[in-house]
Amino acid sequence: MKYFAISSIFMITLSCISCKNKTDMTPRAQAETTDSLQVAKDTPTIEQSNDSISVQKYKITAEMAYKGVDNYCHSAYDWSVAKENPSIMYVQMGEETEAEYKVIFRSYTGSFVYFFVDKATGKTRMVEHVPSLNIEEESGTIDLLEYLK
Repeated sequence: MKYFAISSIFMITLSCISCKNKTDMTPRAQAETTDSLQVAKDTPTIEQSNDSISVQKYKITAEMAYKGVDNYCHSAYDWSVAKENPSIMYVQMGEETEAEYKVIFRSYTGSFVYFFVDKATGKTRMVEHVPSLNIEEESGTIDLLEYLK
């Protein structure tokens, strides 16, 4: 019984000392620890080829851009009207620039939503165009990667 009491006190003392050491960190040491964790989490992958180093978070392909936008459109819009006439509602690839892909959604109403997919990040800007009224306006952004899962 004496052995149990002594070992219990010893374990409690050890626990208190280890807790005290963690809380005794200076604010600067705590900030450095937090900053190093944050940097490690946010650091993009680095690809090295010969003498050049390129930093890239993601490599979005044309297929990924199309599939992500298609998945978004099928979740955001009612496709039941396109069952009888699929040509009135569709998703297709548009132009490609050095920095982004353009994916086009045509609604059964005749309006278009242009999705501009950033090749490096997957951030996608949407622009809605209504040809009959000659109106074009920004309609938000989505993260393409969320629709590729």
